[in-house]
Amino acid sequence: MTDATLVSIVTPSYNQSAYLEDAIRSVLAQEQSGTGSFRIEYMIVDGGSQDGSLELIHRYASHLAWWVSEPDSGQAEAINKGLSRASGEVVAWLNSDDLYLPGAVSSAVVALRDNPDVGLVFSNAITIDSRGRPLKRLNFGDWGLLELMKFRIICQPAVFMRRSVLEKAGGLDTSYHFMLDHQLWLRLARIAPVLHTANMWAAARHHLVAKNVSQPTEFGRETLRILDWMGTQPDLAPLLKQYERQIRGGAYRLNARYLLDGGLAGPALKSYGQAIMFDPAFAIKHWHRILYAFASLAGAKNLVDGYANRRYHRLNLFDISGLKGWPGLSLEA
Repeated sequence: MTDATLVSIVTPSYNQSAYLEDAIRSVLAQEQSGTGSFRIEYMIVDGGSQDGSLELIHRYASHLAWWVSEPDSGQAEAINKGLSRASGEVVAWLNSDDLYLPGAVSSAVVALRDNPDVGLVFSNAITIDSRGRPLKRLNFGDWGLLELMKFRIICQPAVFMRRSVLEKAGGLDTSYHFMLDHQLWLRLARIAPVLHTANMWAAARHHLVAKNVSQPTEFGRETLRILDWMGTQPDLAPLLKQYERQIRGGAYRLNARYLLDGGLAGPALKSYGQAIMFDPAFAIKHWHRILYAFASLAGAKNLVDGYANRRYHRLNLFDISGLKGWPGLSLEA
């Protein structure tokens, strides 16, 4: 990489005016919060919003390398449209309801610069609610291709890619609308190593109209579709055969998680049962979610509400002192 690394960031958006400005500001604040020499090429791809998003985009147009507002076939097409114009050595996308945290871009540039063989770098993250209040920390591990095949999910906004590797992979598959990111990670990881860093780069927002909450069954359907797809790939099929029980167990466990987050406790328990059948050791690690599903199904509303409240109060389990005043975050109870 050159001394002044160019980082191309794309924000796809459609009728997300409630959150879009916070996402934009978290990108623009990176050059003030980071260290090292880098520049940001920022692009917004709007799907033809009618909710005031265009007024926001016009307000920040002078900070953008390019933007467009026109109908598209979905998130994957919008992201590809922006990435096709990217000229940075490092590329990423930040959805309009998510945030970058301080120093994210700078740390990603350093990680890729120090590890020239790596094609993708990812870090830890936090989740936030609709008001920007932290819910919990998402800690990941030193995962590679095999762990991704086992459906160990990483947080999309905490991912940065080397553009040369992305171009070899071919961008997002536009036939995916829910697990589009994970399918891309698999295609990248088969080309070049991936790297986890123990930083905290992003905040992923959970809200009622988020796809993983409003359309949980679709995430499960595409998870199982990826499972089938792996079996058709000459380089992945042998690994699928060798680790089939763990991979299938991971797929059903992930499906259960999405169903539970979407309030579908009964189908979630069925999927957890399938996960236990294939990979009991891993599935049982998620006993608290299985218990939560049983409680929801039994109508134990007080227990369910208490669980939800505890998720918010977990914010005191990690250091948030450096996040005060950051765009889009609220540290008030």
